[in-house]
Order: sequence, then structure tokens, then C-alpha cells
Amino acid sequence: MRIAWEERGRGAPLLLIQGLGYGRWSWAPIVPALAERYRVLWFDNRGIGDSDKPDGPYTAKLMAGDALQVLDEAGIERAHVLGASLGGMIAQEVAAGTPERVDKLVLCCTTPGGAATVPMPDVTVRLFAEAPTLAPEVALRRFVENALAADASGELIQELYDRRVANPPDPAGWQAQAAAGLTFAGVDDAITAPTLIVTGTEDNVVDPHNSDVLAERIAGAEVQRIDNAGHLFFWEQPDAVVRIISEFLQ
Repeated sequence: MRIAWEERGRGAPLLLIQGLGYGRWSWAPIVPALAERYRVLWFDNRGIGDSDKPDGPYTAKLMAGDALQVLDEAGIERAHVLGASLGGMIAQEVAAGTPERVDKLVLCCTTPGGAATVPMPDVTVRLFAEAPTLAPEVALRRFVENALAADASGELIQELYDRRVANPPDPAGWQAQAAAGLTFAGVDDAITAPTLIVTGTEDNVVDPHNSDVLAERIAGAEVQRIDNAGHLFFWEQPDAVVRIISEFLQ
């Protein structure tokens, strides 16, 4: 597998794992500040961006192997790991399957998997049903708006929309990644790394109650809620996100 990755900064290694349909470009709001404190690595998951796009379906466990490959190529034995949405499922597989590679774990806007998962909010279920009837550009803008809090600025919506247009996901790769999220049943082994779980209180994509369910399954896990923030809270409130992450990792 060819996995496209970048790194910036010095200090303790921190690996960022992104979610469904978003490439490594989408970490832009928080990488510069994190790189002032850590050696940050971020990459394109298989199926998107400059990484290989093998036929699917994928699984979270399979994609966890790609994350470990990035650490191997960077010569890193052990790192902090942060995953968002589908990336949070992948990060759980990394932490449970290879605990010796993970110092601390940060799980953002994600689920415990399987029957324990609190279902997707109705507003997003309805949007997925309606999207095929909409013009592509209208559907894309609606999905961008849906991933943010209700009071997100027009400037932020436009910036994310323009970036999505400039970085369209591969359709087959998107479907293969989506299969990884749909089939994630939770991890087989207990997660032992110190864990922080972060959610936006207005997340319309992953119900925020999933964070509480997830915390019950990881001994000692801490939950932080970002008020008035949606699924893409690291775009809406990057300074708060960097502060929360840094305080936990330190």
C-alpha cells in the first residue's frame, strides 16, 4: 500500500486519523498549533487523496494497518493517536490491537460500534435520503452545513464547500470507506491507553450520546464536550480543540 502522509513539528509523536470522505487537507485548522508542541503526522486514508485506492469494501481493522504503516515509515515505535469519526473507529482498532504503539488516545465525534452505537440523528438520515434528488452542488453544500453547528458562519461554510469541491473523494473509495464504518462492531480487546473522548454538543452526524457509551467501555476515559459545535468542531473551534488536546496529552 502507498499511503500519502506528511509531518510537521518536533516533540512527542501525534498521529491524526481522519474520517469518511475527508483527506489529509482537512486537518489544516489544528495542525499548525499542534506542531508547536508535537511531531504531528497526518495522512490520506486508503481510498482517498494521494493514497492508493484498492477495491473495497474496507474494514476499520484493515485501515488501522495503514495507520501503523505510517508510523513504521516515519520510524516511530509509539505515538499519541487521535481519530475523528471513522478515524476514531480506526484509532480504536490501533489502540486495542497494538497497545504497545499507543501512548494516549483521543477519540473525536465517533462511536463504540455495533449494537451499542446510538443511531445517526434523523436530520442526517433524511439528508442522505433526499440527496439523490438534489443537484450535486446543492447536496454537497447541504452536507457541509449539516456537519457544522446551526450558527456556523457563511464564510466557514463557503471555505469548507470550496475545499470539498477542490478535493472530491473517489466514489468507489468513498463507498469502500463507508463500508468500514457500517461494519465496525467495536474492538475485540480492551483499550488500555489513557483516553480522551471529545464531542460537539450539536453533532448532527454522530449522536453526541455515543461519547458517553464509549466512555463506559474504556476504563478511566474522560469526556469533553464542546458547546455549540457540530461534527467538524475542529474547523469551528480550532483553538479550543488544540487546548483540550494539549492539556490531555501533557
